[in-house]
Amino acid sequence: MAKPKTLFVCNACGAQSPKWVGQCADCGAWNTLEETQATTAVTHRSGYAGEASALRRLTELESAEELRTSTGLREVDRVLGGGIVRGGVTLIGGDPGIGKSTLLLQLVARVHDALPTLYVAGEESLQQIHLRAQRLGVADVPITALAETCVERIMAQAEQARPGLLVIDSIQTIFTETLQSAAGSVSQLRESTAQLVRYAKRTGTAVLLIGHVTKEGAIAGPRVLEHMVDTVLYFESDVGGRYRVVRAVKNRFGAANELGVFAMTDGGLKEVSHPSAIFLSRHEAPMTGSVITCIREGTRPMLLEVQALVDESPLQNPRRVTVGMDQNRLAMLLAILHRHGGVAMFNQDVFVNVVGGMRIGETASDLSVLLAVLSSFRNQPLGADTLVFGELGLAGEVRPVPNGEERLNEAAKHGFRRAIVPYANQPRHRTIEGLEVIGLRRMSEALDLL
Repeated sequence: MAKPKTLFVCNACGAQSPKWVGQCADCGAWNTLEETQATTAVTHRSGYAGEASALRRLTELESAEELRTSTGLREVDRVLGGGIVRGGVTLIGGDPGIGKSTLLLQLVARVHDALPTLYVAGEESLQQIHLRAQRLGVADVPITALAETCVERIMAQAEQARPGLLVIDSIQTIFTETLQSAAGSVSQLRESTAQLVRYAKRTGTAVLLIGHVTKEGAIAGPRVLEHMVDTVLYFESDVGGRYRVVRAVKNRFGAANELGVFAMTDGGLKEVSHPSAIFLSRHEAPMTGSVITCIREGTRPMLLEVQALVDESPLQNPRRVTVGMDQNRLAMLLAILHRHGGVAMFNQDVFVNVVGGMRIGETASDLSVLLAVLSSFRNQPLGADTLVFGELGLAGEVRPVPNGEERLNEAAKHGFRRAIVPYANQPRHRTIEGLEVIGLRRMSEALDLL
């Protein structure tokens, strides 16, 4: 017999190398090459052949809506774009113990009547899943479970059971017999996922995959996994917090960057219908350095509290520390404040925190961050019933943000009385009852409000 050829595969990008090196030549990652056995061309392509496709014009095709099934969980439906799509493949990743298996077991119990489910456990025994179902109060739901890690045997059982939903927990434990490498390697992940994707498209079965994450928070394995599936969800949580956030970073059947909020309880995950209420701190008296802003996560406006602390620095280089926003963005805002507002903070430490463990990724929070910093620096509160949003330009102008009226309506719904916004975001055709809207053209006008 011919001696099997050894290759080294990068677990970050999937690039191959004939020998081990410290740094991947393709993606530049360090210490990511893993040893694996090369396969023959015939073995590697097994299962890929299919019927030849005919040429078609797009104008001849009939448009059809995706067949969706509601999960019974409004927050999950929001993130998925309306529900589970037949034939769609969804990959969900998160830290160990965050509640991925708990969420999917609750989802399976609610959707079982509409979509008969096959739950494949690669890490746990069926007895462990039964104990979790008892804890969640769904043990009487007739869910079909299978303890298996071979993808060929899984699909053979699925061909007999014909489920409408196939859950794989987790994809890192699944292997294919066509490859000799260990489960969890780059080649095994790629080939096993490819077979499951082809099965989903051929049979119209919806597939949910649970994926492990690395210490950086990204889904473990080659990035090609996220390109192969239809939807990628990240399950996030603040350290020690009881709230969980499901974020969509890719969705072929809906809007990306949607957000679902859950609270972890003894009986499982509970939906949070109004997340703005949990991220706001209602202080008895106005607090310095605290400003409420409104961001948009997908299609949902959400109120958040931005806190700032400015203190005299004993260091030669004052610190600029941010939690929940880009640190470089804060440095730019402080430069705008000095250049166009005349307020210098060369000898001050500046700390900015977004309350609740949320992360702000849009520029609509620029004005709120700057006013929170000024409020702490001057020891002057802005007011607990005031909302602030707006983008700042390098010329000192206050630029409008998208969906300004929706943000103002969200503020009025939560009892806010005043809103400081860009001039172009002021309501033109109607007034919002109970809300005084102050429009700003320049950043210097915001200094007078304090």
